[in-house]
Amino acid sequence: MSTGQATVRADAGVDESGAPLIDIRGLSVELRMRKRTVYPVSDVSLALTHGKTLGLVGESGSGKTMLSLAIMGLLPRPFGRVVAGEILFDGKNLAAYTDAAMRRIRGDRISMVFQEPMTSLDPLFTIGSQIVEAIRAHRDVTSAEATDLTLSMLERVQIPSPGERLSSYPHELSGGMRQRVMIAMALCLQPELLLADEPTTALDVTVQAQILKLIAELQSELRMGVLLITHNLAVVREVADRVAVMYGGEIVESAPTAELFTRPRHPYTQGLIRSLPTGRRVSRLAVIPGRPPDLTRRPPGCPFAPRCPSVFEPCARTPPAQEIGPGHTSACWLPPEPLGKAL
Repeated sequence: MSTGQATVRADAGVDESGAPLIDIRGLSVELRMRKRTVYPVSDVSLALTHGKTLGLVGESGSGKTMLSLAIMGLLPRPFGRVVAGEILFDGKNLAAYTDAAMRRIRGDRISMVFQEPMTSLDPLFTIGSQIVEAIRAHRDVTSAEATDLTLSMLERVQIPSPGERLSSYPHELSGGMRQRVMIAMALCLQPELLLADEPTTALDVTVQAQILKLIAELQSELRMGVLLITHNLAVVREVADRVAVMYGGEIVESAPTAELFTRPRHPYTQGLIRSLPTGRRVSRLAVIPGRPPDLTRRPPGCPFAPRCPSVFEPCARTPPAQEIGPGHTSACWLPPEPLGKAL
């Protein structure tokens, strides 16, 4: 479903040939239920090249995970489907691929770290057997060779006693350990594109730093593109080359990371950054009042208007995508000046 918005593109560079690794153009997704239809992704465009990280941020329900599932061809069937746009990977439209064609790419050239590892790992099989199966599904290797690769990757994600953990079942591991197993499974085949959906949510700060360092090391080795989906703005600020801000199924602002945090333009982006703890003693953190929009009834105009402190008459119409600066775009009716500042 397209809103007619002048699309905010979230582009994280192109390679020497001028071609991005993945190029999403005007993507819209719908979930058709028995009594209602939900539009979780609406007219989204973004591009990402080899070796770059694009951070995708926004509240829960803003459409981030559904966008990643559309890329992977994992929209819930038969309810979910791509209704408009293209997902160009290596110049070919993944949205038009059959399930069989996507299975050849999924887990090999494109991998994903899912948000909840307990629902992503099969409780009936050991950790080792699940990773070995994933390797042998895409590589012509023996079981012993796949096991050696599994052990090596479990060591790299800081799993203690990895040889013993091969025979462990998911329920025998902590949440943080399961998350590291998911990361090992996603990275063991050295994908070209990694979709990381809240990859460090269940981890403590020390392990989180280790995992982010590992992803960065593999990204440097493989020139792997990373789409980092998270609500943790501190992580995004540390590792992303660019940031796209998603709200109500749309990208409302996109900019280089330093630019976005020092000169946030869209009122929603400003609200997100103001809500960050600053280290100063305050009685309460700033909040964005109101609730996210109902994605079954997408009203005309700016989706953030009902919650925006700067709302005025033009907000009832679809906002344009304004160029604020080099590589910095915002879908907002407010004039370019004054620019917001991060707190």
